[in-house]
Amino acid sequence: MCLFVSSYTKKVIKGVLLVFLTSSLWSQSNGTSFKSSQIKYKRVKTAYDSKWVGLQKLLISKGLATENIEIHLRSFKREKELEIWARNKGAKQFTLLKTIPICATSGDLGPKRKEGDGQIPEGMYHVSWFNPMSDYHLGMKINYPNLSDKKKAKGSRPGGDIMIHGYCVTIGCIPLQNEPIEEVYVLCVEAKNAGNDVGVSIFPFRMNEKNWEHFQTAEKKHEHYEFWTNLKIAYLYFENYKTMPNFKINKSGDYEFHTN
Repeated sequence: MCLFVSSYTKKVIKGVLLVFLTSSLWSQSNGTSFKSSQIKYKRVKTAYDSKWVGLQKLLISKGLATENIEIHLRSFKREKELEIWARNKGAKQFTLLKTIPICATSGDLGPKRKEGDGQIPEGMYHVSWFNPMSDYHLGMKINYPNLSDKKKAKGSRPGGDIMIHGYCVTIGCIPLQNEPIEEVYVLCVEAKNAGNDVGVSIFPFRMNEKNWEHFQTAEKKHEHYEFWTNLKIAYLYFENYKTMPNFKINKSGDYEFHTN
C-alpha cells in the first residue's frame, strides 16, 4: 500500500469520494463516456490541455494514429525506469514512446509477498482503475495481488492498493514526477477510452545477459532465481517481438507463457 500523508479526516473524506468515483467511472460501458467522465475532473482536464497536443505529435512521429491506441507499460526496479509503449489496435508490435525516471523506490529486488513488506510487486498486471482525485496528483491502480501473488503470498494478506502515481514518495508503489504522470495518465485514458486494457509488466531489472549473470552466478543462485527465470520468458519475448506473450497462471502461481 502506498504511503498516505494526509490527515485522518482527509483520508475518510477521500475514501468516500473514491468509492463513489470508482463505481461511477467503471459503470460506464462506452469508451467515449469514460474519457468524458475523466475530463470532468480538473487535474485530468489540465493534463489534457497541457499534454495531449504534444503526445499526439509524438504518436504521429512514431507512425501511430492518435485514436484507438493500445498502451503497455514496462517498469524496471533496479534501473528506476518506466517505459511507455504504444501501438494501434490490431498491430503486431508496440513502439517505444518514452522512458521515464521512477523518482523513488522502496524495498529490495524481489516480488511483494505480504502486506507491509514495503516491496514493489513484480509480475504481469494491468491497470484496474483510474483515480483523478489521488492524494498523489493522479493515480492508476494495478491489479495486485493477481492470482500468482495470491498463491505465492506469505500468509493470508498479500497487501494491495499498488499505484502508479505522481509525487515523489512511496511505499510499494511506482511514483513519477507530476509532469510525466500526466502524460502517462492521458495516454492510458486514451487506451481505455478505445476499449483497450493497459498492460503493466514489472521486472526486478532489465533481464539482459549482463544483469542476469550479475544476479545468478554459477556459485550461488539468488533466492528469487526460479521466479525471475519465469519472468525472464516474458522479458525476452517482448525484447524480440515487441509484444507480450499470452499467459495463464497455474496452480503453483507460476506464469505459463505461450510463446509460439
